[in-house]
Amino acid sequence: MRIVFMGTPDFAATILEALLRFGGGEVVGVYTQPDRPAGRGKKVRFSPVKNLAVARRLPVFQPVNFKSQETLDELASLEPDVCVVAAYGLILPQSVLDIPRHGCLNAHASLLPKYRGAAPIQRAIIDGERVTGMTIMQMNAGMDTGDILLQRALGIGIDDTAATLHDELAMMGGDLMVETLSKLKEGGLTPIPQDEPKATYAPKLTKKDGEVDWNQPAETIHNLIRGVHPWPGAYFMWGGIDPENPIRLTVLPGTPGPFHGEQRPEPGAIVGLVDDKLAVACADRLYLTPNLCPEGRCLMDAKAFCNGYLNRCAPSGL
Repeated sequence: MRIVFMGTPDFAATILEALLRFGGGEVVGVYTQPDRPAGRGKKVRFSPVKNLAVARRLPVFQPVNFKSQETLDELASLEPDVCVVAAYGLILPQSVLDIPRHGCLNAHASLLPKYRGAAPIQRAIIDGERVTGMTIMQMNAGMDTGDILLQRALGIGIDDTAATLHDELAMMGGDLMVETLSKLKEGGLTPIPQDEPKATYAPKLTKKDGEVDWNQPAETIHNLIRGVHPWPGAYFMWGGIDPENPIRLTVLPGTPGPFHGEQRPEPGAIVGLVDDKLAVACADRLYLTPNLCPEGRCLMDAKAFCNGYLNRCAPSGL
């Protein structure tokens, strides 16, 4: 089986690694997005998929799109039996989907039809879902609307973040794609149309999605902070030192905790150190974060923040 792989970030590279271990096929070409400047220095960097492909001496292709006949002919010249797509970042027109003998298979990090779109892992956590998973589907011209070939579920732990689930789902996706290709060779796949009325959409995150509204219950805030970690990161504006010039505090995942005593601090009030974590008041409970990052400063633990910014460690207002 001749396989063409299309993907770009770390998630896709993990799936490509699984395909390279697959004994039932050969990766004959790798497509990834064009090299672009990244980081503070704006140096041009290879994508994780390109780094892996170059290291394994695989042919790499980086078209801007698939609008030209030359690009389509280049793909056709690889004579793929199947294209495997994972977080590629380019929309594939029907003219591409029609080239491989078995079409294009996509690895999507959700239990479709729920959470179609660019941020299924993050949105599932933010929504407080307890189960997610991986879907391998037969691509069509729609946005994640193709028939389902295989699915596998994965529980979301109360302390899981987008980072931890990303890694687990990438490994699962690689295994599930290999299983799908094996069944495809044997003719043992039965495509199942998606249940359209149950479809939901998971749009790409923006920096604004990370803003914490402390007027929400602690569990809702916990879900948000886990879902946006590590990017875009959860934050709020704090005017505890200078109300006229509040600073941006980035909050890392922690745990909800109970109020103590009769007083109920205003939502968003920093009340000090509790169990070596910084306690911030939510609508119904406290949120206890072990680490945070003041704007323009390095990440620090809660005790260092209390000493440096509150000049105290003992909680107040509880």
